[in-house]
Amino acid sequence: MNKHYLMSKMKSTGTAYLCWFFLGCHYAYLGKWGLQILYWITIGGFGIWAIIDLFLIPTKVNNHNLKISMQIDEIDKKEKADNHAQNMAMMAAATGNNKPTEA
Repeated sequence: MNKHYLMSKMKSTGTAYLCWFFLGCHYAYLGKWGLQILYWITIGGFGIWAIIDLFLIPTKVNNHNLKISMQIDEIDKKEKADNHAQNMAMMAAATGNNKPTEA
């Protein structure tokens, strides 16, 4: 996946609260459509689920963003390793060594 695409998937707590308050669609905003449909069918758990979500929305958004940031970190690590390997191969070719040395 592209790092910029993943960055665009990061969510905002403020937007999640607006979705919760106006439409009750905060689970859809986070991509959890199964929970969203259940939330709508039960009318927010007869109001109890809605009140609980009032306090849990920041945690839900942070967990969503944490998963994405971990994927971005994996991509960064892979890019750094690839760049390092490429640099080592170029240095080996420049010095006339056929076999790159490891650091």
